Amino acid sequence: MPDTRFLHRLADLPAADWDALHDGCNPFVSHAFLSGLEEHGCLRAEWGWRPRHFTVWDDGQLVGAIPGYLKDNSHGEFVFDHAWANAYARHGLDYFPKWLGAVPYSPVTGPRLLARDGATAKTLVAALRDEVGRMGWSSAHVNFHAAADDSAFGTDWLLREDIQFQWHNPGDWSDFTSFLAAMDHKHRKNIRQERAKLARSGVSYRIVHGDEASAADLQAMHGFYLQTFSEYGNSPALTLPFLQHLAATMPRQLVMFLALHDEQPIAGALCLRGADTLYGRYWGGATLPGLHFETCYYQGIEYCLREGLSRFEPGAQGEHKLARGFLPQPVRSRHWIAEPAFAEALAGWCEQERQEVQRYARVLADHSPFKDGTAA
Repeated sequence: MPDTRFLHRLADLPAADWDALHDGCNPFVSHAFLSGLEEHGCLRAEWGWRPRHFTVWDDGQLVGAIPGYLKDNSHGEFVFDHAWANAYARHGLDYFPKWLGAVPYSPVTGPRLLARDGATAKTLVAALRDEVGRMGWSSAHVNFHAAADDSAFGTDWLLREDIQFQWHNPGDWSDFTSFLAAMDHKHRKNIRQERAKLARSGVSYRIVHGDEASAADLQAMHGFYLQTFSEYGNSPALTLPFLQHLAATMPRQLVMFLALHDEQPIAGALCLRGADTLYGRYWGGATLPGLHFETCYYQGIEYCLREGLSRFEPGAQGEHKLARGFLPQPVRSRHWIAEPAFAEALAGWCEQERQEVQRYARVLADHSPFKDGTAA
């Protein structure tokens, strides 16, 4: 029988063993990224994040894993279950701690069931459910899993869906001009005007990969990140040593778009690069008309077109992305609830939510900025 265990610290596992379980296309499930969060002060028990990576072993060899955390709240997850926690509390039950399979602070779709084949993935899911029940935790959740993971979940895992706005090159855009040419006149004109107005203000850009970033570049980007979180009254989780760690261990996957004025950085966007996708994560900086759109969206699109990347996922939420060529795409999560009565009630709740999300997607589809209404 396979042996299962929770790992409290990913650094205790050789990186090669963990990374052998995935294809390396998604940077967020890499040992370097996940262990870096732990080792450089980005995850703290007082913030509700306690690493509990679920692993399956066969004859002493790691054969399956899910990056996971024991959660004492629902912060930093982007799949909102506050209503579930409140319902538990009203019935005198404890919703926390719960177990979460996810990448902290990152609403990015990608592999969550790290296994060498489909049979092992199913074993991984079944063993996780049994172990969570044995530990007496209220539930298990797997957020933003890839569509390829769907078949491993049984019917006792509830499905939730949501919408994100993503850019996809259908294959015939070679540069920004051809991308704009696919849009209708109104949206094409608006984007050109936005970009021209910012260019007249004297803003230029440097694109810096991790191995090209100076200490000052990383410090500037981290400062922009802190500024954004301060403006919104949120607590920043990522530390400067973590950014330095990414630059050193993921040198070509870390990508920063630095906006300059008079040769000094005034804003920046921090991204990670996968095999075929650019992932926009954080931004901050000065307040100038069009600066956010250029830094976070247009520079990223141009980068994808130059580098031959087919997708750009700039993050969660934001209907304003639609007018800039980012079309609605479904994202999903799975949830196993230990208490049978709550599981039954939440099944209906999830079904209603999925219907609402699908209606929303149909409304958005009618507002595509592209001439043919699709282009992705």
